[in-house]
Amino acid sequence: MKVNYLQKILTSRVYDVAIETPLDEATALSKKLGVRFLLKREDLQPVHSYKIRGAYNKMSGLSRAELDKGVICASAGNHAQGVALSAKKLGVKATIVMPVTTPEIKTSAVKAYGASIVLHGDSYSDTYEELHRQIDEHGYTYIAPFDDPDVIAGQGTVGKEILEQAGAKLDAVYVPIGGGGLASGVAVYLKSVKPSVKVYGVEPVDSDCMSRSIKAKKRVTLEAPGLFADGVCVKEPGKETFRLCSQYLDGIVRVTTAETCAAIKDIFEATRAICEPAGALALAAAKKTAKAGETVACVISGANMNFDRIRFVSELTEAGEHREALFDCTIPEVAGSFLKLIETIGKRNVTEFNYRMNDAAKAHVFVGISVKSTDDRKALAKDVKTGGFGCLDLSDNEIAREHVRHMVGGAANVKDENLLSFEFPERPGALMKFLSVIAGRWNISLFHYRNHGSDYGKVLVGFQVPAADRKAFLAALAEIGYPYSDVTNDPVCRGFLGKPSRR
Repeated sequence: MKVNYLQKILTSRVYDVAIETPLDEATALSKKLGVRFLLKREDLQPVHSYKIRGAYNKMSGLSRAELDKGVICASAGNHAQGVALSAKKLGVKATIVMPVTTPEIKTSAVKAYGASIVLHGDSYSDTYEELHRQIDEHGYTYIAPFDDPDVIAGQGTVGKEILEQAGAKLDAVYVPIGGGGLASGVAVYLKSVKPSVKVYGVEPVDSDCMSRSIKAKKRVTLEAPGLFADGVCVKEPGKETFRLCSQYLDGIVRVTTAETCAAIKDIFEATRAICEPAGALALAAAKKTAKAGETVACVISGANMNFDRIRFVSELTEAGEHREALFDCTIPEVAGSFLKLIETIGKRNVTEFNYRMNDAAKAHVFVGISVKSTDDRKALAKDVKTGGFGCLDLSDNEIAREHVRHMVGGAANVKDENLLSFEFPERPGALMKFLSVIAGRWNISLFHYRNHGSDYGKVLVGFQVPAADRKAFLAALAEIGYPYSDVTNDPVCRGFLGKPSRR
């Protein structure tokens, strides 16, 4: 049956629980970049996210019999809070299924609205299995997070408000995409009412299932979507949201983690509010693609940020704004070389300077330097090379930023060494599971772990694996099941952590 989305959006019942959020201009950023940036403040909703709109619109349209069964969803984030508050408003029982790894800050927020929580499994696939078991056993009514016409229509009221608030001049609207419910609703409304307004979806570069699906003209499932912007960490878009986004979006912009962090800072400076990573995607994309003189609206979709993560965001902000250069400078291992290098860098602020001798002829120095822009960074690299030094730009190297800068000086020529970058789930027993499979079989030559305040930690591990054991080693990694990538030949690893002898 064909859905009349414009009618559904115009008749959506969201304001029993949601508010009409303001559309605020980021004045300083607008002046700086010559683009008028309008921020749609969905972080100000009662649950600090737009998700309350779709959840309540769906639930308010259910029959009394369906509500009396109780409602259920599987979520560790904003959808869970939207369902819980909607259930409280409607006076019905809500059950939220969450992974056992869910941080206490999220479970506490859901409990505060009176919902019951079922913790089950380590992954979302485990959680959804439990969801269906609960439905089969108790007959609960399922509230989908995005792939439902009533949910999509509820989220579409964001687009209706933007159009009413923006005034006559509005060139484009940027909307974050996870499963696609918000982007679908906003795009359908705007293209139905004012098709001249461009609508762009936004995804992280490492969690871009909708972008890939549209290019492939069929739904694509990601094996391991990126976890930093957890609010949009979805493996596969919904069937209906894929159809709508394919039809109505003018394009999808992909942004990096560093660009997202820079946008979080921009939002803080404009509003004094700290939004979650998914909430900053839209502004990150607008900064990247909007043209001078345009007026663009960016949906700030949520502000449920773990406080622990702010440290990581702050570290990456400099990279996102292209204001810190990270260089691997190669200098002769002779007296006076350091001084000559610093003289070449000139009167710039040195943010980091790491060195440990591991070669008799030359030294690799890890240097962080404040710069004004990408062009300034490139000019500085050229000056360093002109000064007679080797210079490898590591500014965009994730391994350099997250691990190597904290552990410069590893031993060289470790026999048969393989360096792998893992994502470990932040839960008790994660390291034990890892070691129980590896222990006694291959020597661990290096280990570095950093917690980013998220559900997963980044871990760099070195193993001594003879060529004859390679097949068995890969089988063991598959048994562990943690996402990883081989970074043995990454330039920063070869320069600072030793030169592997296996390749």
